[in-house]
Amino acid sequence: MTSTERIILNTGAQYTRTIINVCLALYSTRLILAALGQNDLGIYYLVAGVVSMLSFITNALSTATQRFLSFNLGKKEDNTLYRIFGNSMLLHIFIGLGVMLILFILTYPIIYKALNIPTERLNAAAVVYVLSVIMLFVSIMIAPIRALYIARENIVFISIVDIIDGVLKLGFAFILLHSHSDRLILYSVFMLGIQVLNFIVLVLYANRKFPEYHFPHYQELDKSYLIEFSSFTGWTVYSQGCIIARNQGIAVALNHFLGTVVNAAYGIAMQVSGAMAFISSSIVNAMNPQIMKSEGAGDRNRMIRIAEYESKYSFMLLAIVAIPIIAEMDTILHLWLEDVPPYTSAFCKLILLAGLCDQLTIGLTAANQAVGQIRNYTLIFYSFKLLTLIGVCLCLYTKIDASYVLWCYVIIEFLDSLLRLPLLKRQAGINIAHFCKKVFLPTIIPIAGVCLVGFLSVH
Repeated sequence: MTSTERIILNTGAQYTRTIINVCLALYSTRLILAALGQNDLGIYYLVAGVVSMLSFITNALSTATQRFLSFNLGKKEDNTLYRIFGNSMLLHIFIGLGVMLILFILTYPIIYKALNIPTERLNAAAVVYVLSVIMLFVSIMIAPIRALYIARENIVFISIVDIIDGVLKLGFAFILLHSHSDRLILYSVFMLGIQVLNFIVLVLYANRKFPEYHFPHYQELDKSYLIEFSSFTGWTVYSQGCIIARNQGIAVALNHFLGTVVNAAYGIAMQVSGAMAFISSSIVNAMNPQIMKSEGAGDRNRMIRIAEYESKYSFMLLAIVAIPIIAEMDTILHLWLEDVPPYTSAFCKLILLAGLCDQLTIGLTAANQAVGQIRNYTLIFYSFKLLTLIGVCLCLYTKIDASYVLWCYVIIEFLDSLLRLPLLKRQAGINIAHFCKKVFLPTIIPIAGVCLVGFLSVH
C-alpha cells in the first residue's frame, strides 16, 4: 500500500469513527445530564477537569514517542524502534506512578479547600477525584501504545476501539439513568472501567502485531536516548500544560465568579468542541506520521507539502461540519438536551469558532515537531495562549455578560494560528506567500458557501 493510499484509508477510518462517536457522545451527554442534573454534572466536569489538567503529560509523552518512532521509521532504522519503545514505556510507568502518588496526597486540600463544591456533595466529589486519578494513570500507560499504533499507521484498529468505547459509554448512560445508587460516583466507575478495557484490548493486539511492543526491563534504560527524549518531552509537556491551564483555568474562573451551573455550560461546550476536534484529527492522525517520516528521510520539501495539505483539509473538514452547527446551535441544543444550562449556546458557538481558527495552520505544528527544534516555537506559541485566561478573568471581574467572555478565546486563537507562519519560516524555511496561496485561498469559496447556507437556514 502506498503512503497516499494509507493516508486515505486511515483518514476514512478516523472520519467514520468520528461521525459515529460524535452521534453517540451527543446522545450520551443528553442522558448523562438527565441522570446527574446540572449541579452534579458541573461537579464532575470540575473535579475530573482538575485531574485532567495533568493529562497534558499523557499527550506530551505520546506525541514525543510517536515522533521518535515515526522519525526513525523514515530513516529506516528499525533496529532502534525496540529500544525507543522500551524506554518510552519505562518513562510512562515512572511518571504515571509519581503523578498518581502526588495527586492522592493532594486529595483533601483540592476537594475540601480549593474547589467551590456544595457541602453535601464533598464526599462524593472526593470519590470521583480518586477514580479520576486512577483513570489518569491508566491513560498514561495507554499513551505509548497508541503512539506505536499511529507511528505504524495502524489507525483502523484504533478507530474500531474508539467506536466500541463510544458504544459502551452510551450503554452505561442508559444504565445510569435507571440507577438508584449515587449516580455521580457510578458514572466515574463506568468511565474508569471503559478506560481499563481500552488498555487491555490495545495491549493484547499490539503484542501480536508489532515486533517493537514488549514490557520493558529496567536494564533497558538508555541515558543518551532519555536525554534527547526528555528534552523533546519537556517542551511538549509545557505546550500541553499551557492548553490545559487555559481550558481548566477558564472553568475554575467561571466556577468562582458564576457557580457550577455556568461551569456545566462551559463543560458541555468543551465536550462539543472535543467531538468536533475528532473530525479534524482524522486528517491530523493520518498525515502526521508521513510528515515525521519525510523529515526523517531528509525530504524537507515533501514534509512541508504534507503540512500544507494537513492544514487545508483539516480546516475544511471541520468547517463543513462546525459552521452549520454554529448556525443551528440553539435548535440543536434544545433537541439534544432537555434542560440546557444558561450560556451553553454562546459558549459552544465561540469554542467552535476558536477551534476553526486553530485549524487554519495546524499542519505547521507537526512540521515543527518533525524538525525537532521545538523550544522557541513552544515558548512563543503556547505561552501566547495563556493570555486567554487573563482576558477571561478581567472580563468576569468587570462583570461583562458571560456570553461575551469567550470572545477572548477566539481572538487569541486566531492570532496564535497566524503566529505559526513566521515561526516555521525561521525554523523550516516555509514560504509564507506560498502557504497562503495553497491553504488560505482554496478555502475561501467553499467556506463562504457553507456560511451562506448557514445564514439562509436561520433567516
